[in-house]
Amino acid sequence: MDEYNIILGIDPGTTIMGFGLIKTTKREMKLIQLHELQLKKYDNHFLKLQKIFNRTIEIIDEFHPDEIAIEAPFFGKNVQSMLKLGRAQGVAMAAGLSREVAITEYSPKKIKMAITGNGNASKEQVAKMLQKILDIKTLPKKLDATDGLAAAVCHYYNKGKINLGKPYSGWSSFVNQNPNKVKS
Repeated sequence: MDEYNIILGIDPGTTIMGFGLIKTTKREMKLIQLHELQLKKYDNHFLKLQKIFNRTIEIIDEFHPDEIAIEAPFFGKNVQSMLKLGRAQGVAMAAGLSREVAITEYSPKKIKMAITGNGNASKEQVAKMLQKILDIKTLPKKLDATDGLAAAVCHYYNKGKINLGKPYSGWSSFVNQNPNKVKS
């Protein structure tokens, strides 16, 4: 039997956070599960971050992913939204790093390009392509879970290629690769 890896893909968000898990071999990938963490009902931003951290830990402890692929926050005009998204991403990354799971970050354009061949594809186009690739019977109403899944599939497609993302294998790896983000 082929060796397999489990890849957890994460689409960070403070309203809905999407997670997708795939089991991969050298030749194929199979969907394990899609998850959405609904955060709308929480008014407190710090409580949302705690929920993101705890849910990410639960998924890691349940499915034991070998790697995490996470979508990088995109640059928008609303600085407050970018800050909140960055915090959500950081908390999800911290959860993975606390369990010593290697993390790779991909830009939204790179993920869309890997899935559809078009870096400007819509969420719907990405979801439809994933539905075909992984034989998903029914797509979720919200597409945050498929966005998380897209990060995992993008990582699968990019494995073995030149390192295009930023891999972190633990806190020391993150600190060494990001000295400007750490204060002593």
